[in-house]
Parts: sequence; structure tokens; C-alpha cells
Amino acid sequence: MWAVELQVMLVVGLLVMLQVQQALQLRSSHPMHGVVDKINENAGPYIGLVMTFPTEELALIDSTFFVPSSEIPWVDLAGRRFNIGTIKGVDVIYVMTGEQTVNAGITVQILLDTFDIIGIVHYGIAGSSNDSLYIGDVSVPNYVAYTGSWTWKEFRSAEESMTELKFGNFNFPKKGENLLAMIDFTPQQLYSIGKPMEEVFWLPIDPKLFYIASELQDVKLQQCVNETYCLPETPKVVYGMKGSTADIYLDNAAYRKFLFKAFNVSTVDEESAAIVMTSLSNGVPCIVFRGVSDYAGGEGFLSATSLTYLAAMNALSVAVEFIGLFGEEVAIHDH
Repeated sequence: MWAVELQVMLVVGLLVMLQVQQALQLRSSHPMHGVVDKINENAGPYIGLVMTFPTEELALIDSTFFVPSSEIPWVDLAGRRFNIGTIKGVDVIYVMTGEQTVNAGITVQILLDTFDIIGIVHYGIAGSSNDSLYIGDVSVPNYVAYTGSWTWKEFRSAEESMTELKFGNFNFPKKGENLLAMIDFTPQQLYSIGKPMEEVFWLPIDPKLFYIASELQDVKLQQCVNETYCLPETPKVVYGMKGSTADIYLDNAAYRKFLFKAFNVSTVDEESAAIVMTSLSNGVPCIVFRGVSDYAGGEGFLSATSLTYLAAMNALSVAVEFIGLFGEEVAIHDH
């Protein structure tokens, strides 16, 4: 019995070594191979800080929380700039992915393949699909889902689940039949290290990171856009809600209401599920902070650039405090 187990361990070890050697061979052929090696040798392991579009990066730059490395402050890979430095004394590499799921997934995979990353921290803006979540609030979800994958069903096909969207229910002025019929939301195929592929709808946030984040309820968030205009509600950090991701900018009250009723999602965005899924596939913990910038088509004043910036800044503020706490946890564990 012991002999068999030993043989299995040896085979697994050889396979891992082979994969590492192949990865090193691929990296060594890249023109930036030497620079990347130096980045990984000079510092780290790093927290990967991920945002998706320029306003979110501008919030980080304006905040001055990020201190660039004096040796190698950045490196460009596959059209993305990976910025090396520290936040609150913690080694960080930050990157702006570009919008929507393909850009987000590709960028996070490059980040994880190239650098010594111990965790992914993602911050950004989102629309609120929950009437109790206001502009400026920051949501720390414990689950996210990709709600942009559908089976489009035949006209007059039978309903099979409560979460199917039947277009006839949204006819105006009254319900009825609709040739678009209905759509059924489908799960995603999750591939991860050492596990068979599984179909999942809800992607979990790492519980340890979520627990650390739960200590940030008292983070002071920005309420005023300028000296003359402040939000009517004091922004707050909200935990344990669900987030929805799709390659759709949502500005429709009816669909907003459907998502909340069918899936109990409180925020909508275009990248979070892709970032979480890529992290899960690689066995790297991930957490998400999304600041509310608009109501996704619901009632309330319209989104503006200033509100988007405020929402991004609030999400960043919580993310930065999290990085400080996470860095302390890692230091204690190392000692």
C-alpha cells in the first residue's frame, strides 16, 4: 500500500516539475523574461490589485497610496502596463484590465502566470440593483455570477425554472406572448487545479479574505462631490450581497428589477465574475470591492463623471485598507 502511494506521489511530483520546466521555457523566450525575473526577485510575493477602466486608475493615482518601485516601476506585457510598487508598505502590482470579461480574464491570467501573486484584490464601480444600496456605498459580495450566458428557448416552450426570463411578461401595456420567447440562464464551466471541471453559477469569494474585509465597516467614505454638493445618504460598506456580471451596460429598470427578484443580486458590473473565476482556476484567493455609481436604470438621479469618480474612490479606500490588513496577516503568518 505504501509503495503504491509513494509511486503516485513520485508521478505527481514529476508532472509538476515538468509543468514548471515548460513554463520556465516559455518565459525564457519572452523579451521581458529578465525584467520579470528581477521584479520577482527584488520583492514580493505581491498582491495583485486589479481595476478595469481609467477613472478607477485615476482614483488610485490621485490618492497617492501607491508608491512606485524605484528600480523597476512598470513593465508592459500584451498591451497592458503592470505597475510595481507598494501600498501601506505591502508589495503590490497593479494593472488596469480594460472593460468587460474577456479583457479582465486575460489580464488576470497574465498577472498570475508572470508574477509571484498571493492574492487578487479587485476594486471598481458598479450599478445598484438593490433599492437599499445607494450611490457611494461599497459592496463586498460573497458571491458573484456571470448572468450573460443564456439558452434562448423556442417560442411557446415550457417554463422549467423560476429564473427564466419570459419576454412576454414585459410586453407593454400588458403581458402577452412574444416571439422572442424566453431565455434560461446557464452556469459556467470552472476548471481548477487538481479538480475535474465543474459547472457553477455562483462563484464564491475566498472566505478568509472576506473575513479580513469584514473588519473594514468603519472605513470613512467620501460623501461630497465638491464643496457645494453632497450625497443625501452617508455612504457605507455593505457585506455579503451578491454581484452580477455580464458584457452589458445595464440601464433598464425592468431588467434591473428582474435580476434582483430572480437572483437577489445587488450590484451589476462587467468584469467581477471573470476576475474571480480566473483566480479560482489558479487557486489564488480573490476579493471584490465595488462602489455604487448609478442605479442601473432604476429611479434616482443620473450618473455623472463626478459620481463615477466618487464611487471609484470609495471602493479604492476600502481596498487600500484591506491591503494593509492583509499585509499584516501575511507578515504574522510568515513569522
